[in-house]
Amino acid sequence: MHVRTLTGGLAAACLMSLALAGGQAAAAPHTPKAAPAARVLTYDAGGSAEFRSAVDRGAAIWNESVDAVELRPAAAGQRANIRVLADNGWPRALPGTLGSGTVYIGRQAVDEGYDTVRISAHELGHILGLPDRKPGPCTSLMSGSTAGTACTNPYPNSAEKAQVERNFGGALTGRAPAARAEAIVD
Repeated sequence: MHVRTLTGGLAAACLMSLALAGGQAAAAPHTPKAAPAARVLTYDAGGSAEFRSAVDRGAAIWNESVDAVELRPAAAGQRANIRVLADNGWPRALPGTLGSGTVYIGRQAVDEGYDTVRISAHELGHILGLPDRKPGPCTSLMSGSTAGTACTNPYPNSAEKAQVERNFGGALTGRAPAARAEAIVD
């Protein structure tokens, strides 16, 4: 008898709520699921010499372009995921596991007239899991040097952005692509 009174009371309360809502059932507000947090990768550009601002700008371009990963300068004393160095050779990346490795901003390409911000963004793209796309147009960041010295576009195209989103969206759920350890020389 107690159960019957309780269910009857609940039914009455529901009808009263329906009447107060103007005869229509009031739906609970929809709360969208929060997007997974970006995977934060730190970089140490302390060894990038005269290219420090180009490295910072290249990282900022990736941060503007994708949501699944964020590149931040490493704090003092913090071990960085990515080390960036300047040398006299050709620019290259030595990726470790996805999101880690060493980038060299080679002065040889700069001396030949290639844009430092494009070089930085391109080499960081390798650390984010992107391969070279040679030959390629200037609209493809990963076309690297094949776009020529006149190309100063430091922005990834939609396919490159989507690949990084997939690479790191998967990493957030444990589905990271296989690691690449080979040097990528551009």
